[in-house]
Amino acid sequence: MTTTQNSPAGRAALPSRADVPREQTWDIEALFATPESWEAEANALPAAIEALAAHSGRLGLGPEALAAYLTEEGEVELRLIRLMSYAGMGASVDGRDAVAAARRDRVGAVAAQFGSVTAFADPELLALDEQAVRGWLTRPELTDHRIRLERLWRDRAHVRSAEVEELLGAVQAPFASERGIHPALANMDLRFGTAGGEAVTQGNVDRLTSAQGREVRREAWENYADAHLAVRHAQAAMYATNVRQNVFLARARRYPDAITATLAPDCIPTEVVTTLLETYRAHTPTWHRYWRVRREWLGLPELREYDVKAALVPPRAVSYEQAVEWIADGMAPLGEAYVRELRAGLTTERWVDYAENDGKRQGAYSNGGGRVKPYIFMTWNGTMSSYSTLAHEIGHSMHSLLSQREHSYAVPRYTLFHAEVASNFDQAMVRSHLLKQARESGDTDFEVAIIEEALANFHRYFFIMPTLAAFELEAYRRVEAGGTLSAPDLIELTADLLHEGYGDGVQMDRERSGILWAQFSTHLYANFYAYQYATGISAAHQILEQFQADPEAARERYLAFLKSGGSLDPIDALREAGLDMLSPEPVQATFRTLAGYVDRLEELLAARG
Repeated sequence: MTTTQNSPAGRAALPSRADVPREQTWDIEALFATPESWEAEANALPAAIEALAAHSGRLGLGPEALAAYLTEEGEVELRLIRLMSYAGMGASVDGRDAVAAARRDRVGAVAAQFGSVTAFADPELLALDEQAVRGWLTRPELTDHRIRLERLWRDRAHVRSAEVEELLGAVQAPFASERGIHPALANMDLRFGTAGGEAVTQGNVDRLTSAQGREVRREAWENYADAHLAVRHAQAAMYATNVRQNVFLARARRYPDAITATLAPDCIPTEVVTTLLETYRAHTPTWHRYWRVRREWLGLPELREYDVKAALVPPRAVSYEQAVEWIADGMAPLGEAYVRELRAGLTTERWVDYAENDGKRQGAYSNGGGRVKPYIFMTWNGTMSSYSTLAHEIGHSMHSLLSQREHSYAVPRYTLFHAEVASNFDQAMVRSHLLKQARESGDTDFEVAIIEEALANFHRYFFIMPTLAAFELEAYRRVEAGGTLSAPDLIELTADLLHEGYGDGVQMDRERSGILWAQFSTHLYANFYAYQYATGISAAHQILEQFQADPEAARERYLAFLKSGGSLDPIDALREAGLDMLSPEPVQATFRTLAGYVDRLEELLAARG
C-alpha cells in the first residue's frame, strides 16, 4: 500500500514508512525492542535522574563517593542518549508521525531535567581541593574520569555557581524550540512544487537539481528556493532567535564572544576558523576556473546556479549493493578487520536506513551516541551522490565503533571537529581507488563521473560550508555588536559571499541564491558547526597524501586517530596523526587536489575537441 499526498503543485506518491522493505531500514529495535519498552524507560528515567541529586554535597567525601556519582551519572546519561536516539530516529524517518514527534518533544524535557539536576556537579567539583582530587585519580574506579576532570579544571573560569548552572541547564529545552520549529517547517509544511512532472521533496531535490534536463534542474532549484523564500521572514526570526540565545549563553559563561564559547571547550583556537576562511578566499580562483571548464564542457552560453551539479556525462546508476562493494574495496588499505566490520554494518547488521518514504526528512547523519549500533540515516536515490553520502556516513560510524571499543563511556566522545575528518577521509580514500580503476581500464566516462562526484562533494563541503561559516561568523558579529538580522540582510549577505566563490563564472539569481542559509537548519542551528566540514575535508586530503607516500605508517597513525576518540583534543589528535590544523597547509593540500581534478577535466575536454 502507498499513500498519496496532494498539494497545490501536485505531489507524487511515495511509500508510507510502514511499506518500505525491512532490509532498507535500520535495526532500531536494538535500541528498544518495542515502542512500549521505550515508553517504560521514558517513565522510569526521570526518577533515576532525580536520584542523582542525592549526591549533592557529597562529592568531596572521598574517592569512593566521587566515583559513585560519576559512574551513576554516566549510566543515567547513556540511558538518556538511547532514549533520545530512538525518539530522534523515529522523527527523522517520518516527520508526519505525530507519535514520533511527541516522543522527541518529551525526551527534550527529560534532557532538560538531567541538565538541571546535575548542574550542582561542576561547581561542587571545582570547589574541591584540586591536588587532593588529582591524587584520587590513581584509583582504578576513577581512571576513566580523569579526562573529564582535567577539562573541567581547564574551563574553570566559565563554570558558574550551582544556582546559575541549574538555571542554564533548565533553559536548554526552551532555547531549543526554534531548532525544532525549523525542521518541522522544512520537512512537514513546505511544499516544493514539481520538476519535470515529479514532486520535489527533501529526499530527491539533489537528484533533480543534477538531472540531465536543464529545465528540470531549473524548476527544481527555483521551486525549492521559492518555497523557502515564501517563509523567509519567519526563518530569519527563528535564526536570529537562535543566534541571540547563543550570544546570551556565551556571555553568561563569561566568554568574549559566541565563537570562543563554542570552540574553547574543545581547545580549538578561533584562528582555525579565520585561517580557513582566509586560505579559502585566497584560492577561490581555482573555483572560478572550474566554473569556466564546467560551462565549456556543458556547452552553455552561461552557467547558472542550477547548472553547477548538472551531469557532465550520462548519469551512472549505482545500486546500494554496488556502493557497498566500492566502499569495502576502497577502504582495504585500512586492513581486513576494518573492512569486515564495515561490510557487516552496511548489510547484515542493518546500521543504515536508506529507504525513501513519505515524510522522511532531508539530509544524512550517523548516530553512534547510544553505543548500541552506529546508525546511519540517508535516502538512497541510486546515484553517485548516494554512494558518496554512504561513504561519508560509514566513516563516522566506523569512527564511533572503533573509539567506543577502545574507551569506556566515561571517556569523552570525539568532537565534531574529529568526526568530519573520519567521514571525509573515507570518501577521499574510496574515490582515489575508483579513479585508479577507471584510469587503468581507460573508462573515461567513469573517470569523469568520479571526478564529478568529487567536485559535488567539494562543492558542498569546500564551497558551501566555508560560505556558511563566513555567513555565521558575520551574523554573530552583527548581533554581538547590537545589530539585527532581517531576512533581506541575511539574503544579501549570503549572495555576496557566494559571489566571492562564483566570481564571474556563474550567473546568479541573487535572491534565490541568497536564501541558501535557510536551507541548512542542521548546520546553522548547531552554532559554528559548518566550518568543521571544511576543516574535516582538508585534514582528510592531507591524510590521503600521507597514504600515497607511505601507506603502512599512514594506516598506523590514522587507526590510532580513530581509536583515540575524544581522549585527545582534536588539534592534538590530528597533530599526532601528522597534521597542523593551525596552519593553512591542510586547506592548501585540498585545493591542490581540487586543482588536479580541474586540470584533468581540462585535459579530457581538450581531447574531446
